[in-house]
Order: sequence, then C-alpha cells, then structure tokens
Amino acid sequence: MHRNTLIWFTNNLRLDDNTALDRAKNSTHLTCVFIEPSSEQRPNTFGFKSIGHHRRLFLDQALASVDSGLRSLGQSLEHIRGDLTEVLSQLVIRDQIDHIVFSRHVGTYENQALKEIVSRFPHLTTEAVTDHTLFSERDLPFPLAELPNSFTQFRKKVEHLALAEPIEQPTLLPKRPGDLSEPLQSPGHHSNDFNGRESAALAHLHDYFAGLLPSTYKTTRNGLDDWACSTKLSPWLALGVLSPRRVISTLVTYEEQVVQNDSTYWIYFELLWREYFQWYGHRWGNKLYHQRGPFNRSPLTTFYAERLRSWIEGSTPFPIVNAAMKQLSATGYMSNRARQLVASCLVHELKLDWRYGAAYFEEILIDHDLASNWGNWQYLGGVGADPRGSRRFNLEKQTDTYDPEKQFIKRWKGEEGMLPLDRVDYHDWPIEMK
Repeated sequence: MHRNTLIWFTNNLRLDDNTALDRAKNSTHLTCVFIEPSSEQRPNTFGFKSIGHHRRLFLDQALASVDSGLRSLGQSLEHIRGDLTEVLSQLVIRDQIDHIVFSRHVGTYENQALKEIVSRFPHLTTEAVTDHTLFSERDLPFPLAELPNSFTQFRKKVEHLALAEPIEQPTLLPKRPGDLSEPLQSPGHHSNDFNGRESAALAHLHDYFAGLLPSTYKTTRNGLDDWACSTKLSPWLALGVLSPRRVISTLVTYEEQVVQNDSTYWIYFELLWREYFQWYGHRWGNKLYHQRGPFNRSPLTTFYAERLRSWIEGSTPFPIVNAAMKQLSATGYMSNRARQLVASCLVHELKLDWRYGAAYFEEILIDHDLASNWGNWQYLGGVGADPRGSRRFNLEKQTDTYDPEKQFIKRWKGEEGMLPLDRVDYHDWPIEMK
C-alpha cells in the first residue's frame, strides 16, 4: 500500500467509473489536483487561444462538480494554474507523495511533465490508468506500434473484444494530508443545452436511452441542427465527465431490454471511431500535430489570412459552411456532418493549411478532444488515417441532401454577409471588384 498518493486529474473529471480513484482508495493520504498549464493562457502557434469561452465555462462546471463530489467524501480538488512539472514537483514535496496515479493522456505537455517528474523524484511510483478509452493497451490484439493505419482495419480487430464493466463511484476515500482546499465555484449555465457537471452528464445519458432515440440513431445522426438527432454525449466524453465504458454499459442494457438494431450498433461504431483516434494519438505522439501527418504526406494547402477570417466569421461564398460556422461561434458546438463540410471547405475550397482549422476548433469546440480533433483534421486534410487520401465534399450537393429546405441556413443566416472568395491578393492588396 502506498502512503501518500496524488491523483492528477486530466481527462477523467468524474467520480463514476474512475480507475484512478479506485487505485488510490487504500492509500494513507490522498491529494487530488487538476493543473491548468500556464501555456494555455497564451495564443498558440496559429494565433488562437488554447481554450475559448465555451470550453472554459464547461470545464469550470466540470471541475466544480468533481470538487463537490470529492467533498461529499471528505476530499477536495485543487485547481492550480502553472507549469505542469513545477506544480507537480511542489505537490510531491509539500505532501510527501510517493505515488502518482493519472489517466493516460495523449497531450505532449502532460507526457513531458511526467517524464521530468520521474527523473526528479526516483522514489516515486507512477501509475497510468485507462479512464479515457474503452480498452486498455493490453486489451488490444496487436502492439501499439502496429496500430492499423485505417479505422476499418482497427474496427475489425477490436469490435468483438470483451469490455470491462464500469467501476461504481467510491463511498470512502483517504483523507488529505492537510486542510481541504477552498471550494471551486460553479459558473452559470451555458447558452446551449450542455452543462459540465457529472450529474448533468449522467442525467442526459439516462434520458437519451430512456426512449426510442437510440433505435433510430443511424437515420438521424446526420441532422445539422436537431438536439435529438444524435447522442450529444461528446462534450462530456471529451473531458472525461462521462466514462465511455458507462456509455457502452448503458447501450448494452438498452439492446437487451428494448431493441438491438443497426442504429444501436452504429452508436458503438461511432464510439469505436473515437477509440481509434485515441490510440492513433498515443501511437503517433507529436506527429498528431505535424502538417504532413505521421505518413509524411503532402497536404495541398497554403495560407491566406483573408480566407481564414472569412471561414471563421461565416462570410464565405458557401451558405451551409457559413451557417455552421456561425452556429459554432454562438454555441461552441456543431454536428459531425457540419464539421466534415466546413473542414472540406477550408482544405479544398479555401486551400488553407488544415492545422489552422484544427487549432480554431481546439479553441472553440465545447467537446474538443486532442486526439479526436487533430486526428479527424488530419483525416480530412489528406495526411492522416484515410486510405483514400483527402476527401472533398460537394457543398451544393450536401446542402440539397441535408438541408433541402435551407432551414439550417436560414436559422443561422448562412446567406447573409457572403463575400467573394478573395477581396485581397496574396500580398493583401485589394482586388478590384467588377
């Protein structure tokens, strides 16, 4: 048994099905912390914030929820902003930590910090648990270095694997080595229907599977603006407020008690897509962010500041793209179908570096997840896991298929403020309009 354990919360902001909490329950003392890297306060390489106001509100709600749950068990969550390595070092010294447990993470800074901590404190035992994925690495039927280069190959190898049952919320935890930290304040409600609290996540999971929506998911999932058209679980999954194993457990119960059909399978299918990109991120590390991707492919992109601004503002010549981008700006969310369309537009119609799209999504998406976001952008940018190369969507045909009455476009004013593709040339000189 370890004497003093530190749980470093990252992508597991919940008490339900939390392996890290389960591993620490027999310690003498327990410290719980969430560290927000100081680097996130500065614009990144592409000029965007690492976290925008939509994500900020959702994150703060999630942290307050974890803190509240821990307090009911005599614990609390410290929320500290600073350099990851330095904060962890200070906590190890302050609380005489001999055991750090954390949920495995694809983030570069998180993994660098752990390596440095291990070198600074040889006495430490560090334990990576699987709290953000359905499978652990040892469950995979292949070495991580041999991860298939396409989702279909991956799916065929893993979709029939047995899944671990979720762990119930703890009823007792070790005490802190000192006084409880100050309670974290929960901010107000978001302008959309998402709330970062764990209770909201579990309530939504229950409500979704309480009716017939899962049985029609495959036919409705491409809806652009209907709350009920898809599961809407992604924001809570992204932060780990909701466990993917808990989702699968609920899905299996639904299939046993209500119906099992193509739609219920497709929910699992989409969760496997998420799973693939998690392991893709672990497999390729920093190459997740490289312009040429892990396979050293050449993207057909460049950079025009005016085109990027038009894409973000929703003033391109493409109404469905404009509507989706305005929806994103207002709510921090857009449907999966819309994400594919706006990404295709940025890469193929505007001919921009796909990384600017990924970086903007990282700032603004309420359900941003490093592996899913950057992996999907590589996929659509032609440098990732798509064996067919870059995919280009016919935006006019997509509009006819998914918004034939232009209700989505009208609601989000996709035809208002449209501008020509270029108003300035590459050197920012105005183009004369005729």
